[in-house]
Amino acid sequence: MQLLAAGRDLYPGTGAAALSVRKVAERAGVNLGMFHYHFGSKEAFVRALLQSLYESMFADLQVATSAASDPVSGLRAALKVIARFARDNRVLLRRLLVDAAAGEAPAVEFLAANFPRHFAVVVGLVVAAQRSGRLKPLPIAQAVTFVAGAVASPILLGSAIVESGLAPQQLAERFADEVLSDHALDERIDLALSALAADRP
Repeated sequence: MQLLAAGRDLYPGTGAAALSVRKVAERAGVNLGMFHYHFGSKEAFVRALLQSLYESMFADLQVATSAASDPVSGLRAALKVIARFARDNRVLLRRLLVDAAAGEAPAVEFLAANFPRHFAVVVGLVVAAQRSGRLKPLPIAQAVTFVAGAVASPILLGSAIVESGLAPQQLAERFADEVLSDHALDERIDLALSALAADRP
């Protein structure tokens, strides 16, 4: 829908509090009456915007993991989907986290309802891989936060530093290719899974 596409363009720069219904309608090329007919309020619109984005990712996640032949392959596939989603929506996701920290209800409610969904998929795959003897029997929180730190932190935190102009020039020039490219994401996932792999006798 045009309104949701317009919201995806505007939300990263405004956040929920400053998002203008009028600007959304103008960007979408529709009148305000159409906005209110479909969504009723700005808060409902922000919820629908975030949910539509998430559901697309979660559908891809389910397809990727269901096609995997074993838990480690499933975990690798899940991390690829999540990493690409985070990369492609990194500015919006950073804004979402800022909004949640500020107590904006749509952001807080969205994270509370949805973060556990993909987290549960990843945890389930880690547990299954540990039970099969493919991954070290680390505490689940340790294993999952290690992977998240290796894969997602450079996307969200690293890109924020680069995009703000605070990173050294040499890093900034190489960041997109060496950190955010598909190849770089896959390489980082492989490194993280190698670190978690069970020791072979």
